[in-house]
Amino acid sequence: MNTHVCPLLAAMIVGVASAVAWSAAPDPQRVEAIARMLPETPCGVGRPIDDRVAWDLIATDKHATKIIRLAEGLLTTPMTEISDDLYLEYSRNGNRSRYEAAIDQRRARLDHLVLAECLENRGRFLPEIEKCILATCDEKTWVLSAHDRGLTNFRGTEITIDLHSSSMGWMMATIDYWLAERLSPATRKRIAGELERRVFRPFEGLVAKGQRHLGWLRTRNNHNSVQLANVTGAALTRIPSRRRRAFFVASAEKYIQSYLSGFTADGNCSEGLHYWNYGFGHYVLLAETIFRATDGQLDLMTDPQVKRIARFSHRTEITPGVYPGFADCDPAPRPSSWLRWYVSRRLGLGEPEGQTAVLSLKCSTGLEGMGLYVGRAGGLEGLGLFGFAGSPLTDRTLTDALPAGQSPRDWFDEASVLICRAARSTDRPFGAAMKGGHNGEQHNHNDVGSFVVAVGNHAPLLDPGFEVYTARTFSRRRYVSGVINSWGHPVPRVAGSLQKTGRAAAAKVLETNFTDMTDTLALDLRAAYDVEALKELTRRFVFSREGRGSLEVTDRVVFEDPHDFGTALITFDAWKRSRTNTLQIGTGRSTVEVQIDTNGIPFKLKAKPIEEDLPSGKTPTRLGIELSKPIAQATVRLMIRPAE
Repeated sequence: MNTHVCPLLAAMIVGVASAVAWSAAPDPQRVEAIARMLPETPCGVGRPIDDRVAWDLIATDKHATKIIRLAEGLLTTPMTEISDDLYLEYSRNGNRSRYEAAIDQRRARLDHLVLAECLENRGRFLPEIEKCILATCDEKTWVLSAHDRGLTNFRGTEITIDLHSSSMGWMMATIDYWLAERLSPATRKRIAGELERRVFRPFEGLVAKGQRHLGWLRTRNNHNSVQLANVTGAALTRIPSRRRRAFFVASAEKYIQSYLSGFTADGNCSEGLHYWNYGFGHYVLLAETIFRATDGQLDLMTDPQVKRIARFSHRTEITPGVYPGFADCDPAPRPSSWLRWYVSRRLGLGEPEGQTAVLSLKCSTGLEGMGLYVGRAGGLEGLGLFGFAGSPLTDRTLTDALPAGQSPRDWFDEASVLICRAARSTDRPFGAAMKGGHNGEQHNHNDVGSFVVAVGNHAPLLDPGFEVYTARTFSRRRYVSGVINSWGHPVPRVAGSLQKTGRAAAAKVLETNFTDMTDTLALDLRAAYDVEALKELTRRFVFSREGRGSLEVTDRVVFEDPHDFGTALITFDAWKRSRTNTLQIGTGRSTVEVQIDTNGIPFKLKAKPIEEDLPSGKTPTRLGIELSKPIAQATVRLMIRPAE
């Protein structure tokens, strides 16, 4: 590989005039400063296979034997084929699942084989590893079919970088670093060439093009942090030129600010907990990789906003182990255990989970069922950073902190998200999450005014979460989906209308009143509905910690003339109508009782399944509570309590 700065990069560093008015490249002086922090030669994360002290210690992990046995089975199992027809399925009918499942299987195969070889050190997995590497290098593109709508990558007319291609880049660089001379010279040369062609030169070109072409470098969601982590990690592992490596680090330092700007000032992640795991998890991987490469001289974890973002998962826990599934999220999401461990120890948060959870072989290889596209702990790279004794984290002096107990509530002011918890610890705590927000959020659902109710370790009333991603999901038809539009959320339906989309469809906070025993949040929801006759629509939440606890949800609506009105509850659980105005929803000790008060106006209860394709395969039920006749004004009150 050419060890000199490529002409394109040299032009950027010396400031050669560009056709664009604003240079996207990092400051040349900053590049030079970072170059002085970096070692003369590149270095990856983890330990090369020849460091037997490190790998033999890793081999004591209880999952090591399982990985070796799994890899043994792979030696007699054909590699998953990635055909043109499979790639093109998305362009034909919008289905992306079969192709992504295939590439997930191929990557997992390589993960397991490489780990097994490093753990065992007998050479028997090397021929299959080389076969997998070369097959991956032969793929027409590493870009996901869903991110290649024009098929320009597939046809070879351009090479762009996406979540998967950047991830493959860091993975291939890490494999080359770990196995080194155990791989044939031809295979190592092929890896180097593909990294240049698919990752390094496209990144340098992207940065050089300027403001009009920045794409994911400027986006404020997980795409920014994931791809910056992957590209920078690969560059620090494989690029010989120190100055050229510094360009990648300086670019990451500059553009990661876009990702941080996507959070509210109090650290709320509108993408939801699922993407906090993925996006912020990769921010951590980026920060620690740069920290290690610069010998601690450049630390992205010192930004005060990072600590607020790091506390997001802890602050959104409703009852032990239960979190709201707002936005594109699993309906029963959980924070990544290794990420909680890391931020708790690194930032001195003292969170209980952070005292014990670690990144192990189990979570680094997908054995916990983590998918390729969302939720991975960084695969081999994550294990390399945190899985070895003497990792940059364990080498550091850490802040000791007392365990951080849960407060009765957490209020995210800018996002208008409220988490309410029981007054005292019980074996069946009651809690709720409520959101105002707006309908132009990251991975948005039309859910202004939504809420989740938890009893014990389960949420019988909830947000049903995301759908299986297809072409529709990220198109103008996104809100056709019954779990993304407001039909699939426990919010009002006004004059037959669902909520509209966009930043202007926002809740206005009318009142917050938080006391030891009662929390009140009142929202004006009118802006979320495009109904000309709507004069007033307020939703008032009152969470009480008295007795077993309760949540009162009161909707007040006023029209210029009579119109239809109703609200809804969403559940995956069994339910029954125990009395005319009372519902029982849930199972066992996680059941809630819902009393419906329409102030004497007759209502109809309409239970309908929401027929969408969800990752869990389950079908949520929408319990529609609809007034039986048009009204000019009405008040609908739901009193929700744990069942006796």
